[in-house]
Amino acid sequence: MLRFIILGALATLAAAQFQPQSPGRILEPPIPQLCAQRTIHERFNGKGYYYSWADPRTAGQEIDWLSGRNFCRQRCMDLVSLETSAENEFIKSRLVQNKVKYIWTSGRLCDFKGCDRADLQPLNINGWFWTAELQKLAPTSDRNQNDWSESGGIGKSQPDNREAIQGGAPENCLAVLNQFYNDGVNWHDVACHHKKPWVCEENDSLLKYVRFTNPNIRV
Repeated sequence: MLRFIILGALATLAAAQFQPQSPGRILEPPIPQLCAQRTIHERFNGKGYYYSWADPRTAGQEIDWLSGRNFCRQRCMDLVSLETSAENEFIKSRLVQNKVKYIWTSGRLCDFKGCDRADLQPLNINGWFWTAELQKLAPTSDRNQNDWSESGGIGKSQPDNREAIQGGAPENCLAVLNQFYNDGVNWHDVACHHKKPWVCEENDSLLKYVRFTNPNIRV
């Protein structure tokens, strides 16, 4: 069973979350016309999902984490947040069925201004959250409450920050990998600049915002 903690205080950090690694780039607002025309490939537990590989316009495309969030947000969606065990298994099954190697989720390590809060320390254990929902993940050390892989590129349990250890960028974004290291279909920390397919999930807050500000547009 996956467990998450709602962190209302994370809302005060959200505006800063892209500054360290993405200078000049912003988290984009929804575009009402795109929200009204959004493609839903499948519904699960009341929410609609978009699969980049299932859309002829994006099939074969891979984009970085922030670009994935912005693509989704423009359509009143966000990168998928795997908030329950049922949703996690549902999305994993779609990767297996469609032979998708990996996808981005909205998962992110708190690595920006304000992340020095005591309740987030140490960050590699307590600092992961779903950015789309501002929900904190259970500690990475609690292996029964998450789906982090037991292996990776250097044979260590995830998250391992492998790329940074090897002299590259920090692995601050959460992806689901499908047998990439012959370790099953599980969560991995990955540097946010890498490019991957993505899954969007309808976002209630963005939908409510567009409905309120654009009452003449049906979304």
